[in-house]
Amino acid sequence: MNSLQNNLPLSHALFGTTEIDETRSSIIKKTYLLLSLSVGAAITGGFIGIQSPAIINFFGSTIGWILAIVALNAIPYIALACKSNPVLGTLALIGDGLISGLILAPVLFMASVVAPDIVPAALILTGIVFGGVTISVMITKVKFSAPRGLMTGLFFAILGVIILNMFLNIGFLGIIISGAIGIFGVFILVNATSQVLNDPQFDEPVAGALMLFAGLFNVFVAILHILLAFTGRDD
Repeated sequence: MNSLQNNLPLSHALFGTTEIDETRSSIIKKTYLLLSLSVGAAITGGFIGIQSPAIINFFGSTIGWILAIVALNAIPYIALACKSNPVLGTLALIGDGLISGLILAPVLFMASVVAPDIVPAALILTGIVFGGVTISVMITKVKFSAPRGLMTGLFFAILGVIILNMFLNIGFLGIIISGAIGIFGVFILVNATSQVLNDPQFDEPVAGALMLFAGLFNVFVAILHILLAFTGRDD
């Protein structure tokens, strides 16, 4: 899925500080802007997919599942091949997000039927966690502090849980579970950001956005499945 190396010790990735020059600082900010496009495309794809019975049935079938796996692995390679071309690379990232959202259509549909609050809860929590870490990255100048990223992300994760409980009334156990998932999401994103910044091969925003999108996509899927399990409907 990505060609960047992940050799940075977890302790440093989560609790260390990375010195970066202005060029790399600019690249990571562009990376997060591209990531935002992928996330937006994924949300669009999920919305389109959940409204289309044909897409739901297709990706819920064996053939659809196989094609989904092939697409999720092929498109990032296409994006990497186009990374030197900003336009083609950006289009590939948007395509990766769109197809990822479409692929989730069967799960999103099942969640919306058996527990209508699950999909918005997962989207809100994922979006707020992403927003918190993004703010931390955008204020980075010549030094990325993983602890600051963690604290910012954790603050927004807690804020997200409060919002969920206010509007969806998820209950005490739901608060505990959602809070744990939000914290997990923050750790995933901060770790991935540190890995990207410390990778000597990282010189293209497209490659970094691919790695971060993969982590965020996995966080969202985990949130969705755990919240479904919480409702007793993860079957």
